[in-house]
Amino acid sequence: MGWGDIRRELGRARRAGDPVAVNAAAAVGAAQLPAAVLIAYVDVSTGDDYGGSGAAFGLVCLFLLAPLWMPFLGLVHACVQTLPAAVLARLTVRRASGPEWLWHLAWAAVLGVVWAGAVAVPSGLPFAATAAAFVALGILPVLGVAYFRRSGRSRERAWGCAGTWILSAGVSFVLFMVVFGGAVLATETGIVEEYEPPKLSAGQLAGVWRGEDGAVLRLHPGGRAELTALPTVSEHDDWAADPPYTVCEGTGAWEPVRADKDEDADRDGVGLRVDGGCGTPTLWTIGGTEPEPELFVLFGDPDAGALRILTRE
Repeated sequence: MGWGDIRRELGRARRAGDPVAVNAAAAVGAAQLPAAVLIAYVDVSTGDDYGGSGAAFGLVCLFLLAPLWMPFLGLVHACVQTLPAAVLARLTVRRASGPEWLWHLAWAAVLGVVWAGAVAVPSGLPFAATAAAFVALGILPVLGVAYFRRSGRSRERAWGCAGTWILSAGVSFVLFMVVFGGAVLATETGIVEEYEPPKLSAGQLAGVWRGEDGAVLRLHPGGRAELTALPTVSEHDDWAADPPYTVCEGTGAWEPVRADKDEDADRDGVGLRVDGGCGTPTLWTIGGTEPEPELFVLFGDPDAGALRILTRE
């Protein structure tokens, strides 16, 4: 299989149009998106949201606008994964045995891994999880193309363009309800647990915490702190400022803050005061997990502010 073969096959597919494959790939690709978005939301909600409050509202808005974005993203997905995999499968069956739909699945998986690398490497996302998600998103569209192609050969069973998208909407609703019901069941039975931040004593908080851009916070036993390039709440607390915080150097004092004793704290954290009047007292909230704890501050608007995270050295 050479580049010339691929170019010739792409030309034939473009001239033939293959409307059944295009409609099926786009419709089934779109049908799985609401369920996929819900799975991603459930996965995120079981981790630390760092004080964000608009995730659920954003999810509702996303689903209300689903008729606008689903067909577009379904077509994009078809063009970058399902349809190119169909061309490669058609070329493969000329030289190898096996059903075309099985080769279509294999090539869709290969392209899913390729696209996962293109997304994960620059974004820093875990490659294995990203590849698994991209491969999974390629399965149903391939099976959908095979089903609608078989249906298209019979006038009695042919769905047509409108029928394909109507069936897609029904399948999308069923998939969403299955995922939603599974998420509720998993939560109620304790299989999926709501995130709880770690509980750290003063001794566990003491030590060196590092962040991006060279930020360092050294918490000494007894309450003394040393800081380097550390963001703190600015004197004016201006959410519109860029950046919405003040960077401080020097020394200061710290103390553990407990949410059950401080009505202004939603979680346990570290209360920090910097010597010399730099910034204002700042609460670094405890996040992360027991093995990998974090300290974080969300400066500015809780839904669009600047998040700064310190990790334990």
